[in-house]
Amino acid sequence: MIKEVSISTENITLGQLLKLAGVIDTGGAVKSFLSENEVLVNGIPENRRGKKLYHDDEVVIKGIGNFKVVSHFTN
Repeated sequence: MIKEVSISTENITLGQLLKLAGVIDTGGAVKSFLSENEVLVNGIPENRRGKKLYHDDEVVIKGIGNFKVVSHFTN
């Protein structure tokens, strides 16, 4: 099952998504989390906490869950 993560901006960083989705508690935990867990963004391995994610991007974290970015951003 894919959990949708709603944002009101055009994009969000991978670190922000992990915190918003409840995967980590603090932003300081992002670096170690990414070094210890396999994270795929749109099927490609990713370990940069600053990776920008946009509407419909999908993040898969093995053993934790699948997440989809849903942006409600309007100009």
